[in-house]
Amino acid sequence: MNKAELIDAIAGEAKITKADAQRAVSGIIDATTKALKKGDRITLVGFGSFAVVKRAARNGRNPQTGKAIKIAAKKVVKFKAGAELAAKVK
Repeated sequence: MNKAELIDAIAGEAKITKADAQRAVSGIIDATTKALKKGDRITLVGFGSFAVVKRAARNGRNPQTGKAIKIAAKKVVKFKAGAELAAKVK
């Protein structure tokens, strides 16, 4: 499902216009991005949680040449599914 399909699904479920659903989705994405950028954790009970974690520097290999390379440390976004979501997906 892409963003447009998600907007269509939300508009249908909530019985709102696609424009309102688009604004809601954009608002959620913006608020989530800002919170994660500040280092906050976002928890949606029953759905899951988003958090920023630091991935340590490590050694890797260039798949084309097989040559060893150094992969720098960086921050990544991690999602952990909640119990209700995990149970519904099973």
